[in-house]
Amino acid sequence: MVLLVLFGVYGLGVYNNLITQNEAVDTQWAQVETQYQRRFDLVPGLVEATKAVLTQEQEVFGAIAEARTRYSGAGTVNEKVQAANELESALARLLVIVENYPQLRSTETVQTFMAQYEGAENRISVERQRFNEAVQGYNLIVKRFPGSLIAGMFGFGEREFFESAEGSEEAPEVDFTL
Repeated sequence: MVLLVLFGVYGLGVYNNLITQNEAVDTQWAQVETQYQRRFDLVPGLVEATKAVLTQEQEVFGAIAEARTRYSGAGTVNEKVQAANELESALARLLVIVENYPQLRSTETVQTFMAQYEGAENRISVERQRFNEAVQGYNLIVKRFPGSLIAGMFGFGEREFFESAEGSEEAPEVDFTL
């Protein structure tokens, strides 16, 4: 009888730890989204600052707008990650374009947005790392015995890590021919 009570108390502790870790993962994802929103808020200003000079680069501006729309309509973490990766790809092309237009780089407005964008990217990187650390902690509890038994009984499953899009390790190519 005492053994049964001890197992029950232990199981309750594991269950509460699973709840805590699951909430930590959700909270950390919310931090990633907060930083994404900060970046999304910067994008219209950067686009407007560069649009006047780069009228032939409408494809990049369209890709940025489409990715922002797709992100706002995404329902799952994976859909949001995919949309954020699409935005990053489009923004990377825009940044390559900006680097190749000296008159843009020297514009104070563009310089300000570029500095703010770099700061937002650094914050996103930190929050993604923290998210993956929270997922790792949670997944360890879900996978390890005897926590795996408790997790299985109450429907706690493994969470997915943030992974960058395939091909994101390569710099985007931009064609400057008219």
